[in-house]
Amino acid sequence: MARFTLPRDLYHGKGALEALKTLEGKRAIVCVGGGSMKRFGFLDKAVAYLKEAGMEVEVFEGIESDPSVETVMRGAEAMLKFEPDWIVAIGGGSPIDAAKAMWIKYEYPEVTFEDMCKVFGLPKLRRKAHFCAISSTSGTATEVTAFSIITDYSKGIKYPIADFEITPDVAIVDPELAETMPKKLVAHTGMDAMTHSIEAYVSTAHCDYTDPLALHAIGMIQRDLIGSYNGDMEKRDSMHNAQCLAGMAFSNALLGIVHSMAHKTGAAFADYGAHIIHGAANAMYLPKVIAYNAKNPEAAKRYAEIADFMKLGGTTESEKIALLIKELRRMNDELNIPHCIKNYGADSYPTENGFVPENVFLERLHDIAVNAIGDACTGSNPRQPSVEEMEKLLKCCYYDTEVDF
Repeated sequence: MARFTLPRDLYHGKGALEALKTLEGKRAIVCVGGGSMKRFGFLDKAVAYLKEAGMEVEVFEGIESDPSVETVMRGAEAMLKFEPDWIVAIGGGSPIDAAKAMWIKYEYPEVTFEDMCKVFGLPKLRRKAHFCAISSTSGTATEVTAFSIITDYSKGIKYPIADFEITPDVAIVDPELAETMPKKLVAHTGMDAMTHSIEAYVSTAHCDYTDPLALHAIGMIQRDLIGSYNGDMEKRDSMHNAQCLAGMAFSNALLGIVHSMAHKTGAAFADYGAHIIHGAANAMYLPKVIAYNAKNPEAAKRYAEIADFMKLGGTTESEKIALLIKELRRMNDELNIPHCIKNYGADSYPTENGFVPENVFLERLHDIAVNAIGDACTGSNPRQPSVEEMEKLLKCCYYDTEVDF
């Protein structure tokens, strides 16, 4: 038996933020990030709509990019004091992910972060509060997913929390929020969404319910991402829907080792002054993982189906897969995303000498490979890599060399 879970209600289209007026409750806490939602007036609008719904409102601000365990604990503390019956998270993936983890700790104060990370092992939520997610970026789709990514900075590791319990009750997908995204964020979140779609389509947990969502999202992203990046607001609005469809697919079909590697490399070199931004990591690693997974006959067949859906040409399966890889690399070039860690600058742009020194990468390679294999996303990947294979794959992602194993 399989399961397909989405939010109970999804409000979409321009002006969808107004749906907050329909929520019923006494107290709402609004979780938000670094200031763009306040700067563009969306935070004030959200608070006003909640107050119009008759609720007392408190705001928990300042959730950082790549939210930490410490931020989660502080937010849960604020919730325990305020006792909201609605948690409303607005912004990019970071505030929504952080609020999901806060929600767990609010409902079960005795739960540790380690407990939260047990895959599909959470107790029942909604004893104290329901959850509404409002996404301002077009990539993570955390507004419709059963996932949250939290960083343990003491270990330099990003941990995915995975459980259908943290699927939001209400999702608001209002493209007006996404129109405020800076260009770099459009690129990274867009390729994150493409990775979600492709990994969901070839995942060992894919099914008839997830496949159409994944394929349709791929087609929309292929059509609209570059235009959105270059300032076409109609395409920007379309991408906000595309990333949400991709999220619906991967939340139920799960992901693969592109995400495992992105999670475990993202903060692994933070002591050298930067993170490898999640969407950029996915964009760099996806072509390599396709080449690796394509040694699996079922995965190869499904990658070829994706290439056909994208109308990339080719007559044989291997030609179609090569053209898919070529198209993804072309998109990275158009979006100013590097092809490998070696050329990944601290600002995320391509450069001859990236911020991760070769000797440091090689020193940390084994531990990163072990952690990636242990990641929650690895289990549904079409090929199960050994530690040695994961090390080789990560080296290909560092040097941009061919995957031939």
